[in-house]
Amino acid sequence: MTADLHAAALDEDERREFVAVATSFLEANAERLPAAESFTWGRGPEVRLMGKDDEDPRALIAQARAWRAKVFDAGFGWLGGPVEYGGGGRHHDLDGIYRSLESEFDVPDQSAWGVAWEMVAPAILVHGNEDVKQRYLSRIYRGELLCSQLLSEPGNGSDLAGLRTKAVRDGDEWVVNGQKVWSSYAHLAELGQLMARTDPDAPKHKGLTMFLLPMDTPGVEPRPLRQMNGNAEFNEVFLTDVRVPDGNRVGDAGRGWAAVLTTLMSERAAVGSGKTSAAADPALILVELARHMDRLNDAVVRQTLAEVLTHRKLIEWVGARGEALVASGQARGAEGSILKLLSSRQIRRIANLAGSLLGPAFGADTGEWGTFAWSDYLCSTPGLRIAGGTDEIQHNILGERILGLPKEPHLQ
Repeated sequence: MTADLHAAALDEDERREFVAVATSFLEANAERLPAAESFTWGRGPEVRLMGKDDEDPRALIAQARAWRAKVFDAGFGWLGGPVEYGGGGRHHDLDGIYRSLESEFDVPDQSAWGVAWEMVAPAILVHGNEDVKQRYLSRIYRGELLCSQLLSEPGNGSDLAGLRTKAVRDGDEWVVNGQKVWSSYAHLAELGQLMARTDPDAPKHKGLTMFLLPMDTPGVEPRPLRQMNGNAEFNEVFLTDVRVPDGNRVGDAGRGWAAVLTTLMSERAAVGSGKTSAAADPALILVELARHMDRLNDAVVRQTLAEVLTHRKLIEWVGARGEALVASGQARGAEGSILKLLSSRQIRRIANLAGSLLGPAFGADTGEWGTFAWSDYLCSTPGLRIAGGTDEIQHNILGERILGLPKEPHLQ
């Protein structure tokens, strides 16, 4: 019944009624942000791509967790999800509509939960057994469980199927040993999405299994990695004789590749979507920076701004196409890789023009609002080129699966 509901177009009367109810909830619980058209230079949020190192991440996550619980309890937490797992059983489009409405209000930053909602939960919903779905899905969408991905490994970041972390069956448990890296929020998360090799004799794509690992399990040691933008949200994670109940397995043993593909397609779409409020949209702030620097009449600047705004719209449209596929009950396809590439090129385009406009103020903090923050933005761009699979991997995916080109010789 839910699949049929998702496949049908959202009724316009239902949309209008939902917008009215959701807006009423938001106005009663949060302050509305200034509209983009009322932007005033020197006021509001400065541009950012990731968090800032001068903020307390635990305090921010606590605020986000409390807000998410309020949203979920009011019925807006997972509108398109199955009722039996804590969802609203309503049309999938309503989740996107709510997020768009919420972006117009000053609410705690929810970005830390992106891994949980956009990557871990979809894999559980599609591949998890009934018990796993009942135990985890509603808690994830309510904000009770901050999740981290334990996927990439040293030396195998782009070749996920070549991972070496091993899980050996011991009765009703699996004993895990290995190392993961680039795991966002692993030092703060309650739950890890773990991929491990459970059959060393099987072909590398077939001997993998996905587990849900409580991060307070003995033997789990996260170590934060300091990035060049000053943040330390990524981690390397050491796993030493870690015991995971077989009941926390997602899908059949040895068939984890199907589950991780669900995660990766969702991750690429989420990383590439660049969803943010209009008040903090880097493309729109860049236009205002050019206006502030009195460069809007510069032909080269105008051309680059036109490219930025055009690609901003392209990203929106490609993202909507992917969401429509999911809403109709289909799996995400190449849209995730296309969106990821569009986004990584867009953020470099934005950062380069900001640097050209600001000159020395780009790298030296003069104290003026809206200037030095672009340096942090630039230093964050390499991370977004890597997250969800490098640009080179996305090119391979599109070349092989869409254009029908042969695989690279060493991968055949």
